Amino acid sequence: MDIRQLQTLVAVADTGSLAAAAEVVHLTPSAVSQQIQALEGELGVALFDRKKRPLQLNAKGEEVLRAARSIVQTMTETRMIISGGRTAGVLTFGSIRTVSTHLVPRAFAAMRVHFPDLTFEMSVGMSEALVSNVAAGRIDAALVAEHVGIPTGLIWAPILTEPLVLVAPPGHQARSDLELLRDLPFIRYATSVPLARQIETELSRLSVTPREVAVTNTMPAVVGMVQAGLGVALVPRIALYNIRPGTLDPRPFSEGAITRCVGLVQRQVSSRSRVLAQLQAVLLDEVAQIEG
Repeated sequence: MDIRQLQTLVAVADTGSLAAAAEVVHLTPSAVSQQIQALEGELGVALFDRKKRPLQLNAKGEEVLRAARSIVQTMTETRMIISGGRTAGVLTFGSIRTVSTHLVPRAFAAMRVHFPDLTFEMSVGMSEALVSNVAAGRIDAALVAEHVGIPTGLIWAPILTEPLVLVAPPGHQARSDLELLRDLPFIRYATSVPLARQIETELSRLSVTPREVAVTNTMPAVVGMVQAGLGVALVPRIALYNIRPGTLDPRPFSEGAITRCVGLVQRQVSSRSRVLAQLQAVLLDEVAQIEG
């Protein structure tokens, strides 16, 4: 088995075609095809379902791809260490929406101090999909919500634990949580993520059926609607970061007893372990600064 074959496999999987992969690895399409066939011959299995277009890995191919990504990354970093180079390349990272606009960008900026040659590629999505992408080796790590299934081979470490906050337009400080939820129109965060399900669970626990005035699937839009005076909402505290003072009345929901947790998920064995250990430390430090 040749490292170039593994690099070619990764390129074909990422681009979906032999011709596009050929441009990435600087070979002809026929040479790419020969390398893939040679790799399949050594392993004794077909790696692609050749009846599908674009070219698609089969189950065995997905397993080999995960190993190939790790091996290629390890070899790249080893060469740099031996030659005295600095950690470089692209850190592929996933994030849920609510921490993607402030926490993650701040962490990336702080990481540049430690790894000035490192670049970042961030995808924003739902926790379940991000966990699957980490497990499949498509991304190095992700910030995801608690209470999603973590498959064998992955580890999850808490980064941010924060209260849910009840937010209302200014002028309602004297009213209780229940009064606000029952009397004022409600802005619902409608998306299939753990946070939205948690909010619905808490409303149900309180036997509250809010009078909805608006529904949206982004947290900045929820906060913006409250600022515009449409009604009240339940949001995570980080959603209020950098909000102009006086534009809404926030309070810890249920006196701060209701919290949600976001954590860093990564593979147990990763060629990026040193970088990800530093990222975890940076994220914790950024959380402390935001909360302070």
